[in-house]
Amino acid sequence: MRTNRSIPSASVIPVLIYPDVRAAVDWLTGAFGFEERVRIGENHRSQLRYGDGALIIGEARKDRMPPRPGEVTHSVTVRVDDARAHCERARAFGARILMEPADFEYGERQYAAEDLAGHQWTFSETLGDVAPEEWGGQTVTPRSPGPSSPARGR
Repeated sequence: MRTNRSIPSASVIPVLIYPDVRAAVDWLTGAFGFEERVRIGENHRSQLRYGDGALIIGEARKDRMPPRPGEVTHSVTVRVDDARAHCERARAFGARILMEPADFEYGERQYAAEDLAGHQWTFSETLGDVAPEEWGGQTVTPRSPGPSSPARGR
């Protein structure tokens, strides 16, 4: 895969819509520890990073809107080193904590939060390497791309 300094290098890059891009960047960097890497216009778009992951913040316009109250259309999961400390940082910055840090049988400690625009986030700290079969999951072997697969440029 080729690289381009104008776009994050992560393989999957969610784009979340906010009514005020600059306010969202300030809030996400302060509450959740993201770092801004590229700014496009004053309030048009911004690229953020966290570890080797990436996120694009886009402005609300026409059919691009943040979630409505009481509506959940997606959730973004971010891996962190210390879920409890991360949760306290987010809480201190005004994040609405939806689920306090809890340990799960699949080897993760997670908490859930809602940001200033209503986007939901899960932050996950790895506690141990647990095979999916140990907790009721199933490991799936990837199939080779078929003719209609996105990997084939459909």
